[in-house]
Amino acid sequence: MKLNKKLMAQMRAATRSTVRSFLHTGPAAADTMIQETLKNATALQREAQRQMRSVGVGAAAAASDPFEAELGVSLPGKFIDGSHTNPAGTRDYKLYVPGSNGGKPLPLLVMLHGCTQDPEDFANGTGMNELAEEAPCLVLYPAQSKAANPSRCWNWFNAVDQQRDQGEPAIIAGMTRAIMEQYPVDPEQVYVAGLSAGGAMATIMGTLYPDLYAAVGVHSGLPFASAHDLPSALAAMKGEFRRAQAQAQLPGRQLPIIVFHGDQDTTVHPVNADELIAQGARQAARRAAEPGRVPDGHAYTRTLHHREDGAVHAEHWLIHGAGHAWSGGRARGSYTDGRGPDASREMLRFFRTRR
Repeated sequence: MKLNKKLMAQMRAATRSTVRSFLHTGPAAADTMIQETLKNATALQREAQRQMRSVGVGAAAAASDPFEAELGVSLPGKFIDGSHTNPAGTRDYKLYVPGSNGGKPLPLLVMLHGCTQDPEDFANGTGMNELAEEAPCLVLYPAQSKAANPSRCWNWFNAVDQQRDQGEPAIIAGMTRAIMEQYPVDPEQVYVAGLSAGGAMATIMGTLYPDLYAAVGVHSGLPFASAHDLPSALAAMKGEFRRAQAQAQLPGRQLPIIVFHGDQDTTVHPVNADELIAQGARQAARRAAEPGRVPDGHAYTRTLHHREDGAVHAEHWLIHGAGHAWSGGRARGSYTDGRGPDASREMLRFFRTRR
């Protein structure tokens, strides 16, 4: 399609421009270039999604609270605005509280959006609020601020934001605990997941807080300690990072993890998913690969990593032909690909088996 070709051409040009900007004018100019490219890419993607919807492709499924006015359908739960402050800083958030909670302690899923996104957009694209009604759970969407990052990226590549009780990890962990105090949450069923920069931050949260989270979901993200500044972040996104150094910083205990990545992702190289699994499945005794295909959609390979007791400790979904987008996502959100397996549903299924 013309828009896809235009988007790919723009990304190639932006990569060349970013390298030149960094070499000749420094990281500040390179960062500005990255931000502008992401904004333009998002605009092109949304236009492509609009054209697809106009011919009946990628039509939205059941509605969720942020967009009920647009589709005329609402969910019984509430999508609540909030803010959390602790010594590390302040961040806003959205919290989905399902209507069908039954008064019992519920699982809590923390969802970390990608660059240029916000909680509403991420909820739109993943459809996680609808699923929270099917299998009741609270869904917390922390919001990155433009003051912390002009492109609303979680700062996964900063050294201070890779340490327990420091920077953004401290804010997200504090926000998680605050919700656990305010609502009936099962402390054994608290999970964290994210897309792209949010996926990288989800990895950090699971690595630093295995006492708080029970499992991790990463879509198109990066492994722990794969970068320490902007230049190394750009290199890591291309698949160039020091594996031995990252492995050396891992704690002894690794949480169960489910990873999704498109094998045609030109924003975050798929080798990052391989390294995520290598880090997360160190305790696995054997693995098994299962090929599959979504009807009229992408083929994929699902690889299961089993512990000695037979339980699955890690899942790796490699989606063939997919790019940098949430697999099985809704077209009403940015960075989604409805032709892939439903990452949201599969993540929740994986998390439920971690009990």
